[in-house]
Amino acid sequence: MTPSDVPTVPIVSSSHLVSEKGGALSEYEFGLIIANNAFNRWMMHCARASGVDALAPLDVLVVHNINHRDRAKRVADICFVLNVEDTHTVTYSVKKLVKLGLVSGTKKGKEIFYATSDEGRAFCERYKDNRERCLVNSLKQLNLDQDTLTQLAATLRTLSGIYDQASRAAASL
Repeated sequence: MTPSDVPTVPIVSSSHLVSEKGGALSEYEFGLIIANNAFNRWMMHCARASGVDALAPLDVLVVHNINHRDRAKRVADICFVLNVEDTHTVTYSVKKLVKLGLVSGTKKGKEIFYATSDEGRAFCERYKDNRERCLVNSLKQLNLDQDTLTQLAATLRTLSGIYDQASRAAASL
C-alpha cells in the first residue's frame, strides 16, 4: 500500500462540525486553533527570553502595537488594529504594561495616548533579536519565500473578515 492509497481522514478538533460542504473549513479551523496556541506560547517564551517574565500573549501584542511606527496610540486604536472587541482586556493589558514600565500614558484632552518607554523600546528590540535567532532562521527550513508568506497573510486577513461577517450574522439570529 502506497501513501496515495491510504484514505485521507480530515484532521479536525470537532468531528461533529464536519459536513460535506464544510470539511475543509473544519480542517482549517483546527489548524488555526493549534497555530494560535503555538503562536501564543511562542510570544510568552520570547518575551521571557527578552527579559520580561510577566507578559501574557495579549500584552506582547499590545506593547508591540504601541511601539509600532513610534506613534502614541489610544486604547481604541489598539483594539481596532488588533481586532479586539473587548476593550477592557486591552485596557487591563495597557495598565499592566504601564506598571512594568514598558509603556507610559499622556493625557490629551479627554483621551490617554500610550507610547513605549525607553525600557519598552529596548524590550521590543530584544524581542526582535530573539525572534530573528529562534523563529526567522527556523522558517528558512520550510523554503517559504517572502511572497508566499505575504500571500498567506493576505489570505488569513481575508478569512478574518469572513469570520467577522459571520459573527455579525450569528449575533443577529
